[in-house]
Amino acid sequence: MAVGTVVHPMFSARSKLDAEPNPLTRAVLDRRRRGEPILDLTVSNPTVAGLPYKSERLLSALAHPDSLTYAPEPFGLASAREAVARTYARAGLEVGAERIVLSASTSEAYGFAFKLLADAGGELLVPAPSYPLLEHLARLEQITTRPYALFYDHGWHVDLDSVRRGLSLRSRAIVVVSPNNPTGSFLKKPELEALLALGLPVVCDEVFAAYPFGDDPDRVGSVLEAEEGLVIALDGLSKRIGLPQAKLGWMALGGDAALVSEALARLELIADTYLSVGTAVQLGLPELLSAGAGTRAEIQRRVRRNHGRLSELLADAVVSALESEGGWYAVLRLPRVKSEDEWALGLLEQGVLVQPGYFYDFADEAFAVVSLLTPEPSFDAGIERLRNYVGKES
Repeated sequence: MAVGTVVHPMFSARSKLDAEPNPLTRAVLDRRRRGEPILDLTVSNPTVAGLPYKSERLLSALAHPDSLTYAPEPFGLASAREAVARTYARAGLEVGAERIVLSASTSEAYGFAFKLLADAGGELLVPAPSYPLLEHLARLEQITTRPYALFYDHGWHVDLDSVRRGLSLRSRAIVVVSPNNPTGSFLKKPELEALLALGLPVVCDEVFAAYPFGDDPDRVGSVLEAEEGLVIALDGLSKRIGLPQAKLGWMALGGDAALVSEALARLELIADTYLSVGTAVQLGLPELLSAGAGTRAEIQRRVRRNHGRLSELLADAVVSALESEGGWYAVLRLPRVKSEDEWALGLLEQGVLVQPGYFYDFADEAFAVVSLLTPEPSFDAGIERLRNYVGKES
């Protein structure tokens, strides 16, 4: 190298993440290399969870002859957006197809929303605990996240004081997940009203909204119910019909008509730049949603069943399940005699895999997260083994 040559970094800072596996990941890999069985209570991939699929109808839906014709639309084909609009209509919401933007996934829909709302250096308020994907998505858009707290008091609630404390001149949006992953808590109407009063757009991930455990008149069915401010609802096929590989998500806009109009005008440029949704899945969307209804019903039956079984399996145990309103996950409170890593590693030695609470940024210990999508025999056996182990170790 010549003297005086300036060496520039080859890669962006935002693409560098800690690749060092955590102790639990290493232990799982070691156990699997040894061929030792695992009762996996973290199953979240619906395609390997023993669910029924109408395979012939689903595959046929992707074989539309017009898939060989390229006719791009920035927001997606009208027929596909109208199919999404009908899903909202069935839930009692009037959402015009012109307010719906298709994307290749809910993750990409987040990216569209973040591009719309924030420049580099902007800030998003995000819930904690919650799914860690939000931080990565924001980082890749060169914006930062500031957590606001969800607190538990016979159910989960948005800590509105925490939201207000998190506000700054760089705040650009408030992100909500309803029902939250992993707490299973839905946004409540007074909470949405209070968030909109802060004057920021509300971006709400509603991918698990089709899986409530019961009714609650105080619950927000969708942020699209709002008539003020700017709200953006995210959803997609991944959770709705259990087909993450179909690669279609969407965002729907609501609130003040003038703000919605301006947002859509700007989103047209963003979406037109990518044109990322495959034609085949768009043309097949009406049939995919129809054919996937049985899978969705089975998922709903299973998660409700496993949610109910938790109370039975953990009756009078030293480990307890926190209140949950919906979704695919449950949070277990463990005795504080061990750290979450110690509990998770100890359970793995018993052949049971759970996720420690710190994966989701819980404020304290000790918690474990389990998937309600786990097939029933494995779920029951795993929870019973977990109960027995925690009881002996406490």
